[in-house]
Amino acid sequence: MFDLSWSHILVVMVVAIVVIGPKDLPRVLRTVGRWTGKVKRTAREFQDYFNEALREAELDTLQKEVEDLAKVDMSDVDAELAKTNTDIMTKLNTSTPDAAPLSPAGEAADKAPVAAALTEHPAPASDTPPAPAVSAEPAPVVEIKEPVAAEAKP
Repeated sequence: MFDLSWSHILVVMVVAIVVIGPKDLPRVLRTVGRWTGKVKRTAREFQDYFNEALREAELDTLQKEVEDLAKVDMSDVDAELAKTNTDIMTKLNTSTPDAAPLSPAGEAADKAPVAAALTEHPAPASDTPPAPAVSAEPAPVVEIKEPVAAEAKP
């Protein structure tokens, strides 16, 4: 759209020297620089105000969301959790009807079938040797001596 190449800038400089004159050119360039600075400063201030307004709008939105969360009635959540808990407990109790009932301590009421099943099927034998027994005596201390270098004969 507004494209300035070096050739365009050179043409503008030559026209400015011819029209304005070499004596007044520094004063004109200084004035143009001041105007450019004012325009940049105004654009920066506008951008800062715009960003501040966005930040405030976001903060207002977040504050409203926090207030809405504070108004949530937790009794509904507690009731839903209690209902889910009873559903789960009902399904757990009805899913294994042949399992032995649990005592209050959490142990099976009848351990005899489990113990009999374990003794009927012994663990398969493995090819690995049993682990060595640990003795109560300390292991012997072995001293390592450095080899003595043979003296070189001339």
